[in-house]
Amino acid sequence: GAVEMELSKTIRNHAKQMSGREQLAIEAFGNALEIVPKTLAQNAGIDILDIMVQLRATHEKDDGSHYGVNVYNGKVENMFESGVLEPLAIKMQAIKSAVEVASMILRIDEVIAASGKELPGAPGKGEQPEPGEE
Repeated sequence: GAVEMELSKTIRNHAKQMSGREQLAIEAFGNALEIVPKTLAQNAGIDILDIMVQLRATHEKDDGSHYGVNVYNGKVENMFESGVLEPLAIKMQAIKSAVEVASMILRIDEVIAASGKELPGAPGKGEQPEPGEE
């Protein structure tokens, strides 16, 4: 989770340079990367809120880029010094693939919205089905 925390921090900082919807989208992407350390903490039975506050504070420091969650003792530690090495190439490919899939879904959604067609069997734009029509 150290890599994702550092990426999240960098992306959120970049978002501050933007405005409008771009800023919100970039911030959301940065926040989404934090799901990895959150999931690690949750699966280890660690309080997510406390650990995320510690991780964010540690990553704001100049020497904090290698810090992540030690699931064995529930502490924020330097993962490099603890011998936890994360395969960067695999993480990069996973993030690229996730972004590509999300982009495809958004493009498909735009095409459907632009065509004005409704999906078969789905109620119209925000309408609730009448009782008995379900």
